[in-house]
Amino acid sequence: MVAKRTVGRADHGILALRHGVLNMTVDDFRQSLTAAKPPAELKLALVGLWWDAKGDWTRAHESAQRDEGPEGSWVHAYLHRKEGDQDNAVYWYGRAGKPVCREPLDAEWLRIARDLLG
Repeated sequence: MVAKRTVGRADHGILALRHGVLNMTVDDFRQSLTAAKPPAELKLALVGLWWDAKGDWTRAHESAQRDEGPEGSWVHAYLHRKEGDQDNAVYWYGRAGKPVCREPLDAEWLRIARDLLG
């Protein structure tokens, strides 16, 4: 049997943990933005996207930097593209193993969120 825990309303969204892995939809993720802090279960790269959606680029960047893997690098690339630092963004897309994105920022944010949430 799969262990499942549902987190209450205080977390602004239904989060289910299965075998210790977060199962959250993009809608759940967006609903969590009404809270003051990101859900504790989020990976660092998702915490970066969360802070970005809240309008806090600095916290978003700090979270992305703390994830030294490809997921953090992808969010890092997106954040530098958003700030207008294209050269830095190109470097981080390379570290993430992703092509340089040319789509609108909101579309890229959604694509990253969907991919990282699984």
